[in-house]
Amino acid sequence: MTATWATLRSFPLPVRLLVVNQLGVNIGFYMLLPYLAGYLADEVGLSAALIGLVLGVRNLSQQGMFLIGGSAADRLGARGVIIAGCALRTVGFAVFALGVSLPALLAASVLSGLAGALFNPAVRAYLAQAAPDRRAEAFALFNVFASAGALLGPLVGSALLLVDFTAAAWGAAAVFAALTVAQALVLPPQPVARSGQALGRDWRECLTDRRFLVFTLALSAMFALQNQLYLVLPVQAEHATGSPVAVAALFVASTVVTLAGQVPLTRWLSGRMARGTAITVGMAAMGSGFLLPLLPAGTGPVGLLPVLGAAVLLAVGVMIAQPFVLELIPGFARAGLTGTYFGLFYLVSGVVAAAATTTVGRVMGDGDGAAVPAGAWLLCAALGLASAAAVRLLHRRRRLGPRPVPVDAEVPA
Repeated sequence: MTATWATLRSFPLPVRLLVVNQLGVNIGFYMLLPYLAGYLADEVGLSAALIGLVLGVRNLSQQGMFLIGGSAADRLGARGVIIAGCALRTVGFAVFALGVSLPALLAASVLSGLAGALFNPAVRAYLAQAAPDRRAEAFALFNVFASAGALLGPLVGSALLLVDFTAAAWGAAAVFAALTVAQALVLPPQPVARSGQALGRDWRECLTDRRFLVFTLALSAMFALQNQLYLVLPVQAEHATGSPVAVAALFVASTVVTLAGQVPLTRWLSGRMARGTAITVGMAAMGSGFLLPLLPAGTGPVGLLPVLGAAVLLAVGVMIAQPFVLELIPGFARAGLTGTYFGLFYLVSGVVAAAATTTVGRVMGDGDGAAVPAGAWLLCAALGLASAAAVRLLHRRRRLGPRPVPVDAEVPA
């Protein structure tokens, strides 16, 4: 962690603020969202269909609006969009605390989802502009603090749930209100380089950029596999040990590995490996990890080891690949379209991740405490390895951005 703090201090104040801001964003988000379905069922009394509607509306409001959020950052400035996103999530979570009617819950879902669609691409566009020569390191720090927030959020939320769900919702809203004020007071504006054309032309330029679309599709498996930390891995961990505590062990192991290794690993790889090669290795590690649970294992704590190994390899693969993926995205965009390109990347990745997770869920069947079938593990492994192969091909053809990317022979091993 010493390297992480030293690296954080080496960046200018805006970068430090946004990195710490992401810690707060994930704390606030995970204080509430993991417990929302249980609250809607047990306290509000909604049916499973209506719970699915509320959660689906939230997800659609976020995933479906990423392109709009990215374009807003390009045209209005990333700073204002980041602040607006945090403010909207403050309101959305406050409505969850106040309202129990279906219209109120749907309104809260739309507001909280739209908030994420605004600040997610805007934050990344701001970081890309604020640290143009150190983007990979900046995004590595971003991943560290996001992971820490994702671990701390549920712990804080579970403590507030000892009071009631309303306390957790107000607590999450307070976190986002504090973030909104902090950014409004401290985060400086950036120069806005507009594209010089209508919004529709911006989108058409982005959507017809074949090089970028191929890159996005090739890397969309990264998010699909990350989602399995919430599906196949916890299901198998609980089946192997018979205890829900094993699920917590997966998250703790994944977070500890990220906190300890992300920044040193990214720094080490930056000077020794071409970006395409690093991303290929990362995606291959993610995919290969899902083969470990196919190995014979015992029961009890020993039975957890293959699943724990898969979670750790997944985390390591993300650590290797993600900072460089985010570093490359601005290189595809001309001036004034960076946010739009980030928005499209997250829009496509979200759709692919949802489709992949649905497919994996169907392969798993009803479950009922049974082990995850081999087909689900093989499907996840195939996604990661296919992505690695696609990135390797793009790298060999020098298509990971508009500028030539060095091949392996030109980069120190």
